[in-house]
Amino acid sequence: MKSFQSVYINGSFLKPHGTETQDIISPINGEVIGRLTYADETDTQQAIAAAGAALVNFQKTSITERKEYFKRIHDEILKRIDDLIEATTLEYGAAKDRAKWSNMISATTFQNQIAVLENYPFEKTVNESTVIMEAIGVAALFTPWNSVSGSIAVKIAAALAAGCTIVLKPSEFGPWQAQIIMECIDAAGLPNGVVNMVNGRGDIISRAIMESTVVNKVSFTGSTVVGKILGKQAIDTMKRVTLELGGKSANIILDDANLNTAIPMAVQACFMNNGQACIAGSRLFVPEEKLDEVKRILLDTAAQFKVGDPSNEDVKMGPVASQKQYDRIQQFIAAGIEDGAEVLFGGLGRPEGLENGYYVKPTIFTGATNEMQIAREEIFGPVLSVISYKSEEEAIAMANDSDYGLMAYVSSADIGRAKNVAGQLKAGRVLVNTLKHDPFAPFGGYKNSGFGRENGSYGLEEFLEAKTLIA
Repeated sequence: MKSFQSVYINGSFLKPHGTETQDIISPINGEVIGRLTYADETDTQQAIAAAGAALVNFQKTSITERKEYFKRIHDEILKRIDDLIEATTLEYGAAKDRAKWSNMISATTFQNQIAVLENYPFEKTVNESTVIMEAIGVAALFTPWNSVSGSIAVKIAAALAAGCTIVLKPSEFGPWQAQIIMECIDAAGLPNGVVNMVNGRGDIISRAIMESTVVNKVSFTGSTVVGKILGKQAIDTMKRVTLELGGKSANIILDDANLNTAIPMAVQACFMNNGQACIAGSRLFVPEEKLDEVKRILLDTAAQFKVGDPSNEDVKMGPVASQKQYDRIQQFIAAGIEDGAEVLFGGLGRPEGLENGYYVKPTIFTGATNEMQIAREEIFGPVLSVISYKSEEEAIAMANDSDYGLMAYVSSADIGRAKNVAGQLKAGRVLVNTLKHDPFAPFGGYKNSGFGRENGSYGLEEFLEAKTLIA
């Protein structure tokens, strides 16, 4: 059984001061694959102190020096890509293609940050003044379990580019992946104390971080409930905050869309990452008169999503991450049935032959309404609610009738029409006839999906303060 390292402080992996342990269970078969000893408040305070001491010199480093660090981290991650894929598959349950893609993103994020640095003006002339963009200071980064390496990379790259030093709190449910990324950063040879990691219970570690006057910035990706708590706590010490929270994304299929293209894309948008994605297009709005044809294509497409052991090449969907996730998804499916939605595909229970592990049936509801629980709350599992509409205006109104606004999708044969609809949606990012990711464009949400942005120059500026010089 593997023992995972939870503490990296001042350039070294250390034995944690904390003593509480947690078994790491593989969702593939429900078996224990390792154990994590939690970092505690003392470990966190030491990490904060190390980051504070390192800030004095690191914030003065040149753009050239920071670019060299990014190149080294990128290269080290590529050396460990097979290890990361294995960890993401066994620890999280990601299918092989998804595991490879998500971990390659972590490497390319550091490479892309070089281009951001080369093009970003840290000093600007504004009217008669000079505006200098400088590092906020010590940044605390909280990352989730559904995208461990990618989320760590996005936050660390932006913070380092700004000249900040870091205390990383990754999800305690993905310690193997987090450890490998930290080993890559260690191998890249950054100055001691620039990047530190404490992995343990969120309530314990966040208390030390939020009470500290040394920490100047918090960047959190996770649930809306926890994000709101951290946002309120941040006011006491006036920490700057970026929150990337939940989603309940709308996918509007306009009446002129090619359904044979749009519907398979819509299923992929909901079922990606085993359905565990804040950007999942889990509300599918379709023209009422096209509903029968949509159902036929949905059935054909969903049948191709083979569920099983993600180490098998032909499997498109592995298990969900934990027993807790499995139970949560079952509760939502049961609620959908109780509320009167029709199960077109999937339903309650495990797929046949997959009694061990946390496998769910990818599920599609038709006859859903925008008021049902399955259409209002973030399920974080492969559950798609199909909602019919009579007019384009009704589709837009229902899409915007949500507490969330992270992502949205629009499909149409007329790109101008699609962009017009996209412009009316209250979402931080809208994908039109595509599932592409643009790593340089801002990512973040409206409403309860958070505030602030990640990626590119927008993400960099989340870790910068503007200073005006008037002479």
